[in-house]
Amino acid sequence: MKKSPVRVLLIGSAGRMGKTVVHLATDDPEIEIVAQCDLGDPIEPAMKNCDVAIDFSHADTIAEICRAALCHHKPLVIGTTGHSQEHRQTIEGAARSVPIVFASNFSVGVNVLFWLTRKAAESLLPDFDPEIIETHHKMKKDAPSGTAKSLAEILKASQKSKNEIPIQSIREGDVVGEHTVIFSGVRERLELTHRAASREIFARGALRAAKWIMGKPPGLYSMQHVLGL
Repeated sequence: MKKSPVRVLLIGSAGRMGKTVVHLATDDPEIEIVAQCDLGDPIEPAMKNCDVAIDFSHADTIAEICRAALCHHKPLVIGTTGHSQEHRQTIEGAARSVPIVFASNFSVGVNVLFWLTRKAAESLLPDFDPEIIETHHKMKKDAPSGTAKSLAEILKASQKSKNEIPIQSIREGDVVGEHTVIFSGVRERLELTHRAASREIFARGALRAAKWIMGKPPGLYSMQHVLGL
């Protein structure tokens, strides 16, 4: 018997990432976008008939999105960045009742970068000095990027220190995304770099997460859970 496609509510469909998700979903027989919401549209009614909601809107909408998901017991895939501590607490609270994939970056390569950064930090810190450089297009609103913050959290956890990790944020041109983690030692230096050439890598990852989360128990998951890293 042919498997039914996953019915998706896309929140933030008019944005750069939303448009990319719509484009890729049209060629994916396992995905059907059954509803779309943009700024100002009511989310709760649209949540009713989907299997999972993908959010690429704005961090400030997260409370409304979580309320709607809890009301209809729907899983969430959250791809927005720039969340405050209060937003994160809202997400963590909702994850006690519904499954949520919350990721700063849905790229397979970036999530391998997270893994490599953790392994390198375990071997090099505290003897090496870590630093992060991230570059994005000049229209990106948050700085540092969510991915850079995730990398910094990995480094801080590895060095078991409260010291802030230096992050240099560059906003220029139409750069999709570039992240470099630098470990500077005495007479040697290690650099780990990921460059995104297209937003499609993030959209593909979000769709992969939407398929993966179906049937999962309540909890807060990362893209590394999705990829088995």
